[in-house]
Amino acid sequence: MGRVWRCSGLRWAADGPVLVWDGGRRSGLSWGKRVAFAVPEGPCGGASAPGEPVSGDGRGAGARQGARCEECARLDRAHSVAADTLADDPRPYRVYLAWFGPGMVKVGITAVERGPARLLEQGAVCFTWLGAGPLMAARRTEELLRAALRVPDRIPYADKRAVRAALPGTAAERAAEVEELHARAVALGGWPESLGRERCRVVDHMERFGLLDPAAAAAAADVVELVPGGAVGGELVAAAGPDLHLAVGGRRGVVVLDTRLMSGWEVVPRSSESGELSLPVREFAREPDGLF
Repeated sequence: MGRVWRCSGLRWAADGPVLVWDGGRRSGLSWGKRVAFAVPEGPCGGASAPGEPVSGDGRGAGARQGARCEECARLDRAHSVAADTLADDPRPYRVYLAWFGPGMVKVGITAVERGPARLLEQGAVCFTWLGAGPLMAARRTEELLRAALRVPDRIPYADKRAVRAALPGTAAERAAEVEELHARAVALGGWPESLGRERCRVVDHMERFGLLDPAAAAAAADVVELVPGGAVGGELVAAAGPDLHLAVGGRRGVVVLDTRLMSGWEVVPRSSESGELSLPVREFAREPDGLF
């Protein structure tokens, strides 16, 4: 068996997506690059606290959330971006509107210092800033928009994946819903005085995600979980948020791999030039022809 690597997640750098491995090793990803690995086993690769071992046998109860045990998963949630909202956080925050597909707009906040990283991590197809100010003012604005405009603060990743093959073809079409909601949002009363409003400037990520090529966006299924003895191999044709769109060939075509499933799993890189897939997958629902 070759060298075993343990993945700690996907990050978005200035030049594109990067897989990060335990020990600090980083694998930059680009369109056309081969992504191929096998799964010999699935122990938890986390730790209950810095310097402390994981309790129990280290195996997760739900492989669909990666190979981390429940304690590690709980600690990850406690330190997630969404939970990084202590009332005394002195950093300025931005409020944003993010669009993932027709009828799929969410409101959220992110630290100003992070720039658009949070939007790339979520797989936002396009977005605009709404305003910036202290954390609690940003939180109050987020709640105001949720209540007044009925805009959610979460959209399931499965829903985002399922619509990528049918996104509008032009940037103007993709921006229209965000622009309309931005106008309604800034017209609302009740904004905190300490949060400055920003003009609507829609940023489109279709090219950055590699989704302008219809073949790249048209994934047929996504990987449900990693399992011991399973393997995947394919050409990277697109990436959005934590998702890699891999052309695995055969009847599957393009399949989405959520890299969060890899967290904690030990994997062995493979050099196979052909497509490969021996992991459980879920087919995306298709609308019957002629429905519209």
